Amino acid sequence: MIFDYETLKFIWWVLVGVLLIGFAVTDGMDMGVGALLPFLGKNDEERRVIINTIGPHWDGNQVWLITAGGAIFAAWPLVYASAFSGFYFAMLLALFALFLRPVGFDYRSKIADPRWRSAWDWGLFVGGVVPALVFGVAFGNLLLGVPFHLDDMLRPFYTGSFIALFHPFALIAGIVSVAMLTTQGAIWLQLRTADPISSRAKLWAKRAGLATIAAFALAGIWLSLGIEGFRVASMPPLGATPNPLAKEVTHEASAWLANYRDYPWTLLFPALGFVGMGLAIRASLADRPGLGLVASSLGLTGIIVTAGAAMFPFILPSSTQPNSSLIVWDAVSSHLTLTIMFWAAAIFVPLILAYTTWTYAKMWRRVTVEEIREQDHLAY
Repeated sequence: MIFDYETLKFIWWVLVGVLLIGFAVTDGMDMGVGALLPFLGKNDEERRVIINTIGPHWDGNQVWLITAGGAIFAAWPLVYASAFSGFYFAMLLALFALFLRPVGFDYRSKIADPRWRSAWDWGLFVGGVVPALVFGVAFGNLLLGVPFHLDDMLRPFYTGSFIALFHPFALIAGIVSVAMLTTQGAIWLQLRTADPISSRAKLWAKRAGLATIAAFALAGIWLSLGIEGFRVASMPPLGATPNPLAKEVTHEASAWLANYRDYPWTLLFPALGFVGMGLAIRASLADRPGLGLVASSLGLTGIIVTAGAAMFPFILPSSTQPNSSLIVWDAVSSHLTLTIMFWAAAIFVPLILAYTTWTYAKMWRRVTVEEIREQDHLAY
């Protein structure tokens, strides 16, 4: 074994975070485009332009979400079981909304009836907004604490309700998610389309970017002043065989800020979120959407890592029985499993990145209404 157990536990926390960031940057961009589709496209041809900017990429981008789910299942099986039990109906809501995307992309243009196409346009809108909202609300609930506990057999029991998931703070987190992905999608459309769609996208990039900054700031203030966090008071050695019930966890005010107090360099993460989004807006307004897309991606990364750094080492904190909380050090698979998965990731993730980059490079162009008219056979 090249890495000891403790190091592998941390490596997989980082790798899962990378997969979630990859999903937000790529497939989140597609969701943002879907969210804007009914508003930026004023007629059928313009909406086909918008759809064709992501048509060649959306299904490949969705692989990031599937891979992240598989990684959580393999690396953190107890987290997977507990989270998907507790968030079952919310996950089904997101899943059913995601169903509208492949069907909408494939069947929207098969029939020329305006009512048919309009219905699928709104279906793609739902497929973009609802999953983004649900994922953000889920992150908000992690910071609030999830009402579940483990019995002596380490079986998880969820005691909350679907309605309780929509706590006001969780809704703010959901707004952050929707706004930042909409910003990503708007800047992408500004980059890949011509006027008048590009000009409309620039306006929406400004609106969504400012909403992201405002909601992110509000969530941070609320988290620091009004929400109790969790802290590990005692636990076995970090490399020990996982046993979630072998630790002691306390519920304390401002505990989510502890890592920022103890490691001031982590303040770079929220700074990256604010600065990245601010630069994205500025670059978009200056008609430099390429730079804006890079800045927006960095802003997304900063926002996601801000939440991860605040919670570390917690993955799924329990609000009803804090000692049942699942953390990086005790929610993982065996040393052998993590090692095999590490080498699989080391081989295949670079291949996926290389292939994704190649597809974007080969299909990089502005999509125009004239192209849609000349090539009416286009799938989208």
